Amino acid sequence: MSLPKWEGVFPAVTTKFKANEELDHAEMERHYAFQIDSGVHGLVTCGSLGEASTLSLNEKLEVTKIALSVANGRVPVLANVSELRTKDAVHFAEQAAKMGCQGLMVMPSVLYVADAREAKDNLRTIANAAQLPVMVYNNPVAYKVDLTPQDFIDLADCKWMVAIKESTDNIRRITDLRNALGDRYQLFMGVDDLAFESLAIGADGLLAGVVVAFPKETVALYNLMKAKRYDEALKLYQWMTPLLHLDVSTKLVQNLKLIEAMAGVGNEYVRLPRQPLAGAERERVMAIIQKAIDTRPDLSKFNIA
Repeated sequence: MSLPKWEGVFPAVTTKFKANEELDHAEMERHYAFQIDSGVHGLVTCGSLGEASTLSLNEKLEVTKIALSVANGRVPVLANVSELRTKDAVHFAEQAAKMGCQGLMVMPSVLYVADAREAKDNLRTIANAAQLPVMVYNNPVAYKVDLTPQDFIDLADCKWMVAIKESTDNIRRITDLRNALGDRYQLFMGVDDLAFESLAIGADGLLAGVVVAFPKETVALYNLMKAKRYDEALKLYQWMTPLLHLDVSTKLVQNLKLIEAMAGVGNEYVRLPRQPLAGAERERVMAIIQKAIDTRPDLSKFNIA
């Protein structure tokens, strides 16, 4: 099979719940359609922002099925793989492949801190079993497993490894990966408030969070950067940055679902033990969001094709 060259803006979509914590199919259908109609280039289901840790394996497949149905081939849908046991991850990946998923995003086992040998073997096992293109999610800040450029050199012989979501919080890593590996992998920035910087030095895309509430603005930023219209992109980025900081938080789910709610494109329902923001913390975040809404730029002025 011809392997893809993913690029552009891929939202890590939120999982929609009802007040009783059941999956809200209709709300997910509406929201995923909103993302695609706003110009995003792919969808990633059941990631950290999608509250993967609260979903059963069958629920993850259910959410992914909804995304595939809504996308209907218009954009690729990647299912995030984050099971604690490799055998379970393989089962999920194989089921996602049977459903027609166009690819996988694979995280390390989120409880056990694997060493590099274990992490690479885990990736190979999942990729070879599913026989789907894989975006490797490298996030040592949150998950304590760091795959270095040398590790990705070691993985380069596995044809299924096609992309990297880089979330080290170290902008130097994009250049280090490019210098070490050229164009072997598509490089996506996974830290929202490093979007401008990463695209400026050659990242292929953004695997983003705030895009779930502001997809048109995120796609506009990407298009401006790719067109090397840096001065215009910087103005848009500076407006977005206070929002983007809210993604880099242990409460990113609550923050971003509040952004969705205030922007009129979602609700705040989360699964316990998470709870919506409250008190002074809520007031602080709401003030940031409201200021962004009040000063939202007119994208027509950017004349983006």
